[in-house]
Amino acid sequence: MAYPERFSNLPDYAFPRLRKLLDSHAPGGEPIAMTIGEPRHPMPDFVAPVMAEAMAGFGVYPPNDGTPELLAAISAWIARRHGATVGTDRIMALNGTREGLFNAAVALCPETKGGKRPVVLMPNPFYQAYAMAALTVGAEPVYVPATAETGFLPDYESLAPEVLDRVALAFLCTPANPQGAVAPRDYLERLLALAERHDFRVLSDECYSEIWREAPPPGVMGVAAAVAADPERVFMFQSLSKRSNLPGLRSGFVAGGAEGIRRIRQLRAYAGAPLPLPLQRVSERAWADEAHVEASLALYHAKFAAADAVFRGANGYRPPDGGFFLWLPVPEQMGDGEAAALKLWVETGVRVLPGAYLSREVGGMNPGARYVRVALVAPIDEMQRGLTRLRDCLYG
Repeated sequence: MAYPERFSNLPDYAFPRLRKLLDSHAPGGEPIAMTIGEPRHPMPDFVAPVMAEAMAGFGVYPPNDGTPELLAAISAWIARRHGATVGTDRIMALNGTREGLFNAAVALCPETKGGKRPVVLMPNPFYQAYAMAALTVGAEPVYVPATAETGFLPDYESLAPEVLDRVALAFLCTPANPQGAVAPRDYLERLLALAERHDFRVLSDECYSEIWREAPPPGVMGVAAAVAADPERVFMFQSLSKRSNLPGLRSGFVAGGAEGIRRIRQLRAYAGAPLPLPLQRVSERAWADEAHVEASLALYHAKFAAADAVFRGANGYRPPDGGFFLWLPVPEQMGDGEAAALKLWVETGVRVLPGAYLSREVGGMNPGARYVRVALVAPIDEMQRGLTRLRDCLYG
């Protein structure tokens, strides 16, 4: 049986590739995993009581779009955090934001744009769901470098007009995974203006927005409201995984234009899996509470300071503006990120992710090839041990 040709050149997902690279080698010390961005700070203490109270909800089919109470809690959070008024008809609860990022492309990408194959823009490096979504709908994924030269954000404005005129969707991640760059307000304003000129939608992945160093990152919904952008051009995706240390809850939301959300809801009704009702009750409480978010942020601030101290004076070290990853350049004599990851594992037991596994080669250049991604999610003492070994091995 033949499979679709558009999937034929997909590389393996990042973590199976990492296992192939490392698992046939013994670690050179106490294993310390710094690969997966799985938050390990304490869960909010209200999770278990709310879940226990709502257990009977597992006995009924859950509301497809989100309970009225959950949608109201999300709407209130958007108003507090971003100063934007977004009605509950413009929000849908997600069974994890990966579902939403993928299905938004399925629901919103047209079959053609101006009679031609549509383009889906994405930063390079990127979250792999963006590329799979583009390929699934038959669009052309265009990987736009997000490098030091562009502030680790994609420079969509630099693309040729004939490309921009074919764009149907543009993905953005802010703070960026893996580089930690925050899209400033003027960048978002220019992106929305570009979307208006070339008639495309912006899909803004803001799952790391509540982990920041200096100030809360601006969000696309707040900027869109301030500049009176067409609501149908702007879709924001959020998650409780990072904000509330609840990755196993698989809970998030998408907010956008009423018609676009109607289409995403319709797709979910036919092909999706709504969030179980007890998990919606926990989510409702989480979006209404900021105390646990502030406590977790304080722990990340301590981790940022510890990382800065470990790498003080290290050539090429750049502290992230947000999120919880370090995007570390590999010294030239070390080769590429794969070679560095293997050396670290074999000599120290520290496990990191080669940057090339998060990006694609375009024009003979892979913007992640000379980097490794390091997650700052472990307890701070374990994290410091791992970073110190990494520094001594790669930069010593």
